[in-house]
Amino acid sequence: MKENIAKILLTEDRLRARIAELGAEVTRDYAGKNLLVLGILKGAVLFMADLIREIKIPLSYDFMAVSSYGASTQSSGVVRILKDLERSVEDIHILICEDIVDTGLTLKYLKENLSGRNPLSVKIITLLDKPARRKVEVTPDYKGFEIPDEFVVGYGLDYNEQYRNLPYVGILKPEAYK
Repeated sequence: MKENIAKILLTEDRLRARIAELGAEVTRDYAGKNLLVLGILKGAVLFMADLIREIKIPLSYDFMAVSSYGASTQSSGVVRILKDLERSVEDIHILICEDIVDTGLTLKYLKENLSGRNPLSVKIITLLDKPARRKVEVTPDYKGFEIPDEFVVGYGLDYNEQYRNLPYVGILKPEAYK
């Protein structure tokens, strides 16, 4: 796998340090509130697992799986929910936990869908933000890192279900996916 990585963008140590900072921010902002951390499968699993260990207040968590149709490396914005929440979100605060905000199409849909379920608030936390590819106005409330418009894998992010288990975020060589 390593032979297909052009460059390590974010090391394991940088990831760990920033996630600790994000956990402290969330702890401060949601103290005394009923918080649900909502992980978007599959990419956000590693980030979410590390993040919730850094949040020092009571919380619950759940997962949603969504599919965005279109070319394999691009979102069409047509979103289908494959796995929905297992509980009501009325009168709680939702923090959507995402691996990367790219076009924003899927997150815009999710935020609107969840807002219609009467939560107290819906905010977004993302490990990576790639604003150069944004197609709709979606701004993460918390972000780990802003990254350039490169194809990245590792730490939950994949290409064709591979590379998720890398402990860092790296830029995938174009010949590995073209």
